[in-house]
Amino acid sequence: MTTEMKDSGVKWIGSVPADWEINKIKYIATLKGRIGWQGLTSDEYTDEGAYLITGTDFENGGINWDSCVHVPMRRWEEARDIQIEDGDLLITKDGTIGKVAIVSGCTAPTSLNSGVLRISTIDGYDRRFLYWVLQSDVFWTWFADKNAGNSTIQHLYQGDFAEFKYAIPPISEQRAIAIFLDAECAKIDNIIGDLERQITILKNYRNAIITEAVTRGLKKDPVLFDTGVESVGTLPLGWTVNKIKYVCTLVRGGSPRPIEDFLSEDENDVNWIKIGDTKKGYKYIDSTSQKIIRAGVSRSRFVKKGTLLLTNSMSFGQPYILNINGCIHDGWLAFSEFNNISKEFLFYVLMSELCLKQFNKAAIGAVVDNLSIEKVGSTYIPIPALEEQADIVNYLDKECTKIDEIADSKERQLIQMRAHKYATIYEYVTGKKRVKEVMSHAN
Repeated sequence: MTTEMKDSGVKWIGSVPADWEINKIKYIATLKGRIGWQGLTSDEYTDEGAYLITGTDFENGGINWDSCVHVPMRRWEEARDIQIEDGDLLITKDGTIGKVAIVSGCTAPTSLNSGVLRISTIDGYDRRFLYWVLQSDVFWTWFADKNAGNSTIQHLYQGDFAEFKYAIPPISEQRAIAIFLDAECAKIDNIIGDLERQITILKNYRNAIITEAVTRGLKKDPVLFDTGVESVGTLPLGWTVNKIKYVCTLVRGGSPRPIEDFLSEDENDVNWIKIGDTKKGYKYIDSTSQKIIRAGVSRSRFVKKGTLLLTNSMSFGQPYILNINGCIHDGWLAFSEFNNISKEFLFYVLMSELCLKQFNKAAIGAVVDNLSIEKVGSTYIPIPALEEQADIVNYLDKECTKIDEIADSKERQLIQMRAHKYATIYEYVTGKKRVKEVMSHAN
């Protein structure tokens, strides 16, 4: 039997089954959070007392109790509306907005910090069905529409959220949809988890063969000697070791301020090279999305084609080789004028565990984990003969290309599975697809 449909009146929901209602969340649930005088600071966190759930404790649709901090019991007692119990539905409204969780395993008094909202549905409305609605494009399209044009830090305001509309089937179907999505999304999540693990294995393997090649060469069981440099250890006989600053010129980029006054879309202006212009897993930078006017060139750093670049943030630390001329901002370090080392070989050395360990050690105690010229320049690197460097580069180019092709395939599968998951959630929470058991009973 074909389901009779009706227009929901909400453009991102579209048509829904005729027996479904459209309602605002404020009419089917109470929304409670920590407000005003209930504000908490991290200075009040303790090693014992009531649990305090924060957005960082959300994990796989539940709460990671091991990561929760504690607060004095008086803080739990003063805010009765957010005294949490098993089965409560929570959503984050600050930080990473829109994470949802159903509470389980709550064995002690528990409260919320100001970044989390408690949603308590009234009779006839299933919390687990709402949990899935809040993970669907019904919620995210509404949120994007609500925040359109807002360039400031985003926040899920309780007053706005109260106006959120969604499609609601009869209670029996709400429960059936929730049970179905629990099982179906668990299957999809298992596939996603397997793909993520495979990608991690491939990345680790890639890192391992790079490190092996630039510290041991390509010969099987090479004769090694002790370099006397603790961070390097042993190298193949005939190789040398040196600091980066002694084998090339190293400079930092520059950014004119305010940058907006110097950017251009004119193709005749100079390439403005940003980290966003890089391609994941790709060795070269071939083009830029923006240009910089001539007046900004002298206030930046102009670099030529063939320059080796390194992102100076410890969260990136990724090298690239320029296939274009252009200007770089202060988020880049640039290597040029190479002596006894090729930029292609240094490209791979910079990605090796040998370099990464030295970078991490140099960053200990730093307020911001940035790679300064001094930190990078003082890094020890292995240096084989130029001919052997070329052989290693050719080998790594081929091997890394093979690995990257497999990893890219897995990444595409991962994107497809995530899209499939959210399409499935959307289709069932808007009635585009129906749970067979419910339909059979209706017929």
